[in-house]
Amino acid sequence: MGPSIDTLDFHGVPALRLATRAGARAVVSLFGGQVLSWAPAQGEERLYLSDRAVFDGHTPIRGGVPVCFPQFAGQGALPKHGFARNREWSVAEQRTGDDFALVTLCLGDDEETRALWPQGFALELSVIVEESRLDMELDVQNTGDTPFDFTTALHTYLRVREVEESRLEGLYGLTYSDTADGGKLKRESGEAVLVEDETDRIYHNSVRPLLVREYDRSLGINNEGFPDVVVWNPWEERCAALSDMPPDGFRRMLCVEAAAAHHPIHLAPGQRWWGRQTLIAL
Repeated sequence: MGPSIDTLDFHGVPALRLATRAGARAVVSLFGGQVLSWAPAQGEERLYLSDRAVFDGHTPIRGGVPVCFPQFAGQGALPKHGFARNREWSVAEQRTGDDFALVTLCLGDDEETRALWPQGFALELSVIVEESRLDMELDVQNTGDTPFDFTTALHTYLRVREVEESRLEGLYGLTYSDTADGGKLKRESGEAVLVEDETDRIYHNSVRPLLVREYDRSLGINNEGFPDVVVWNPWEERCAALSDMPPDGFRRMLCVEAAAAHHPIHLAPGQRWWGRQTLIAL
């Protein structure tokens, strides 16, 4: 079969299904502008989506790749992770070629967003699926008359077989803020990050490629434009407190997020910023 982009109802929310000729596939929800599923050609699902995720068109969807904007986590007065992840996005472009499928979604300010954050903005999220890779590019433009600062992230939930048996490589020597330990600044001394307890870290100025190693498979992660990497797993106690996660869900997921969280991005009127995250199944 050839490449295709089809509309579908995904648990009650409008979405697009992307597929390539080789068999790679993804699902992108218009609610939140959120990639919910991705599998490389002839491969397994590589994103974690909670089987208790809420699809009511109002509540942020637990899993996939939520878009955090204009605030990361609780770093400001806005609701946690901002408002982009629970807004309806529009389709700006969809296109296929011999070996890819691409969709671009957009979100702009309106009366409701300006009541929370009085700024003019335009977001574009481009999602490209190829044989073994997923590219997600976020573009932010200041369309208003005043400058603004923002923090942001592609809050990528990776599906792993067993988080305690997974290794995240590429962060050695970097300074990180340990949110799980009161925000203390620490230095990564291990050749690989191992998740053996609650983990919530913002690694600063990460420019190297990352690699998630599992038993018999690996996943390469390349970030451009995003200066930081967030690594998060709620572990047993915090996971049990999340109503939209199964009690053992923490064992099957590891968030490795492309982020601009340590220092806000400043945009003057008319200026743009972009960041990209690429996942490559190995």
